[in-house]
Amino acid sequence: MHEDSLLPPDDALRLALHNEVHARPPARIRLPAVIVHIAVLNDGISRADEHAHLRQLPGQHELALEALNANFLRLRCGEFSLKWEHHAEFTRYSVVQPLPADAEASAQTLDALPLRVAPDWLGRIPGRTFAAIKLVMIERPLTFAPAALNEARAWFGAHAVVASTMGGHSLVVTDFCLRATGFEHIVVLAEPGTPETRAGRICQRLLELETYRLMALRGLPAAKSLGGTLAEVEATLATITARLETRGASEAELLDDLISTAARIEHATASHQYRFAATQAYQAIVEQRIAELHEGKVAGTQSLGEFMQRRLSPAMGTVNATAQRLSSLSQRISRASALLRTRVDIATEAQNQQLLAQLNSGQRTQLRMQATVEGLSIAAITYYVVSLLLYFFKALKAEGWLPVQPELAAGAAIPVVLLAVWQTTRRIHRKFFSH
Repeated sequence: MHEDSLLPPDDALRLALHNEVHARPPARIRLPAVIVHIAVLNDGISRADEHAHLRQLPGQHELALEALNANFLRLRCGEFSLKWEHHAEFTRYSVVQPLPADAEASAQTLDALPLRVAPDWLGRIPGRTFAAIKLVMIERPLTFAPAALNEARAWFGAHAVVASTMGGHSLVVTDFCLRATGFEHIVVLAEPGTPETRAGRICQRLLELETYRLMALRGLPAAKSLGGTLAEVEATLATITARLETRGASEAELLDDLISTAARIEHATASHQYRFAATQAYQAIVEQRIAELHEGKVAGTQSLGEFMQRRLSPAMGTVNATAQRLSSLSQRISRASALLRTRVDIATEAQNQQLLAQLNSGQRTQLRMQATVEGLSIAAITYYVVSLLLYFFKALKAEGWLPVQPELAAGAAIPVVLLAVWQTTRRIHRKFFSH
């Protein structure tokens, strides 16, 4: 925060978020020019690798690594300039150089066009190429569109082209063909006096359109590879659901099959969900860039937007349908799991009821046995007490203190002892069960 600021302290992200709107400004391109654009996947490529490669450019041996922290860099390298952009999945290198004044309008001219940057430097860019474009921008009057289109066609030889006017100030023509050199070709005819900033914006939109189109299509192979797996899982899930209706089916087997099926879907989701989400994001950017072109029809050709929609929409439909299919299968497995849990809960409840019934029956049997044992215990205690009394009575008889026979006295004491033992047992039971 500045010392003379009247504001509270800045949030840590304020400056970065504020400058994001200026993060990737378009280049200023003086016409006529040729732009060589290469986009590479940067998986496994470090920022240091890219920095080391950029330092090999003319006059850049003192380039600091910190200069790459903003993910955007524009370098002046003598006779050409280079724009470096780092994205989450890819890195773009765009070389801007003047188009030779004697360059003839032909496909061979673009293929053999001498580059100001060393060809071996391009070949050693860290990463794997997925997009390479040569874009020619020249100034031509567009008052007569058929003549301008014919001149632009000459750059593509016999290839069929698609073309659009852009905001009425330029004409863009391409054939979307990959040449033997590995490049696609795009030609832009702009009105004389086109500002350098406008030329930069036109170039940026067209290069981004093709780059993001190719990135969006990266979800298509993944979607196609999942087709067989999803078909198998759908068939398996239908079988499991049908078996859920059968009472004799084993819950353990159903659970094993369902877990195996769920694991396959979760593995597929973990492996491809990011790619499908990225495809949708790239598709949205492509549609936005097409809208920003403000296209106008050119008689006798398809527009870029029409070509894109007809070629890209089926692929995007396949990817989106596969992503929806994957999500739907996950939800169906969740519902089948809920049904299986309900079935298991019902079976467990029935088993618990049977177990409780068995416990109740066992308790009743135990109570009857306990009553029998208690009766025998009363008899046994009475027997021992009467036996002790018999010895006591014999002792009294020996001393002359008992006028009757000891056996007779012991026999007479049996009812009294039995009643006393029974009442004592009842009191103990009442005291125990009252707690």
